Amino acid sequence: MTKVLAVGRFDASSTKAIEEKGWLRQPSMKEAGELGEAERSEIVAVAYLGHHPFDGATMDLLPNLGIIANFGVGYDAIDVDAASKRGIKVTNTPDVLSDDVADLAVAMLLAHLRKVPEADRHVRSGAWDRKEPFPLQRKMTGQKVGILGLGRIGHEIADRLAAFKMEVHYWSRSPKQTPAAWTYHEDAAAMMKAVDFAVVALVGGPATEGFVTREMIEALGSRGVLVNISRGSTIDEEAMIAALQDGRLGGACLDVFLNEPHADKRFYEMDNVLLQPHQASATVETRADMGQLQRDNIEAFLAGKPLLTPVN
Repeated sequence: MTKVLAVGRFDASSTKAIEEKGWLRQPSMKEAGELGEAERSEIVAVAYLGHHPFDGATMDLLPNLGIIANFGVGYDAIDVDAASKRGIKVTNTPDVLSDDVADLAVAMLLAHLRKVPEADRHVRSGAWDRKEPFPLQRKMTGQKVGILGLGRIGHEIADRLAAFKMEVHYWSRSPKQTPAAWTYHEDAAAMMKAVDFAVVALVGGPATEGFVTREMIEALGSRGVLVNISRGSTIDEEAMIAALQDGRLGGACLDVFLNEPHADKRFYEMDNVLLQPHQASATVETRADMGQLQRDNIEAFLAGKPLLTPVN
């Protein structure tokens, strides 16, 4: 008997669908690895939701595994090379979450520049009623923005910011097909120096670890704002914290961190950062679409049909 294993803490919509399919559920691969050898040998597919490493040794616990269907566009937790060597297919859930992630990137930047959370607290505290002035903030429309990584999500972010009459610059490994007004930079540090704000939309994984260096952060400068909706690993976090503390970087909007969910507590003391709990794709509609695509990939595999969104 073949079985599908769902690993992770799924939302209500996905949990219901998984239960209706009769798939085996475990909160993490640690518990999955503690299943009996006979039960593990029956598992041919894993619906995976999590950021803990899914490496070759973990795959070997499931000797008949044929597919790991990842919940999310980023699959850096999965050792794709190890999967390929074992003949295991990997899929992800691109496209369906691009709009939500782009929306949050724009929302964070606008909220930071106009100090929306602080203004809300100003009103609630009664300060406005007492005629205490709220300080002037910064304008977003018409400024220069740089996008690091112009993939699906990066392009959606750039489209939205272009609607704010912003001058769009971008770095990618190669030039992309874009509106003529967008400026491509072969050198990422040069792009950072040319813009007012920068949005990190890189894929995660070893290839982009620490991509945003101290030098790039300093190039963005004391008026610059850095937005990260990719992975915490893409930025030299220690360098960013130091630059935020001493004013070499003007501000940051962060949806992702190293060592999530244990964000560095120094961020909590800063008034020049906007913090979010890695919730870029976290809408009811998009999470339902992600779960459906994940399940569709597994169903395609079980039926011997082409996978919808293969990674390898």
